[in-house]
Amino acid sequence: MPPKPPTGVNSYVGRFAPSPTGSLHFGSLVAALGSCLEARQHGGRWLLRMEDVDQPRCSEAAAADILRALERLGFSWDGQIVVQSQRTAHYQQALELLKANNLAYACGCSRKEIGDSVIAIDGAARYPGTCRAGLPVGKFARAWRLKVADAETAFDDGVQGRVVQNLFRDVGDFVLSRADGYFAYQLAVVVDDAEQGITHVVRGADLLDSTPRQICLQHCLNLPMPNYMHLPVALNGRGEKLSKQTGAQPIDPQRPTQAIAAALDFLGQRPPPDLATASLADAWRWAREHWQSAMIPRCRGIRTEW
Repeated sequence: MPPKPPTGVNSYVGRFAPSPTGSLHFGSLVAALGSCLEARQHGGRWLLRMEDVDQPRCSEAAAADILRALERLGFSWDGQIVVQSQRTAHYQQALELLKANNLAYACGCSRKEIGDSVIAIDGAARYPGTCRAGLPVGKFARAWRLKVADAETAFDDGVQGRVVQNLFRDVGDFVLSRADGYFAYQLAVVVDDAEQGITHVVRGADLLDSTPRQICLQHCLNLPMPNYMHLPVALNGRGEKLSKQTGAQPIDPQRPTQAIAAALDFLGQRPPPDLATASLADAWRWAREHWQSAMIPRCRGIRTEW
């Protein structure tokens, strides 16, 4: 197993934050391994958070399955596991602060009404600002949105390089609280990262385009901005991100070392061929001793047979 960080204060705090919508698959393993090794190499803490804020898509059974898989793969984490569905009061508090500062507004538009808008950078419809100046006559508040500025938001990613977005142009005013009563991922993750003291976010590049929204929220809520590193996403043969929806297979608990070795190879670490048949302890020892983030491929996605 990867060793625990030394006792005492350390400035590095990382995390792995899966959404429990299904079993742990290879794409999730890549994110878990990269974030864990980066934290351990810096002598830092590595936390675990279940991002089940989108409760209709998540389940306790899937969360338990993910935890069992991580343990069988040799992962160990620090502190208590944070569960987003148990923290809604914190998200409400943040939303109320945004409202008080005139940074959030009520939106009465249905998804159908927004559907014909310009496509945003993440493939969703860009909100046209219908309710920005107030709810039109006959509409009632369905959701709450953040009022974004017409300005650039930029950051330097540890793998993907310089990222620049104009949220007003590329995304539009985005949702904080949904029409179905659930809080949006963007708000929840910002609040959680700040309260857990996360200093470094290592995750998949499928979330790269979301990061400027999170940085914007950090600024609006006067919260610290972590360092970001977005790893290449594992893609299937059709170029689709591995996920439950695209038929990604769960990691075989009977072959943990093979999975760890494959994830290391995916992340450009060049493990020796015999690592796949080594003991789990030896595989983790090699990974810890040879981890180099500079070797991670500088791309958003890589096709894999897993």
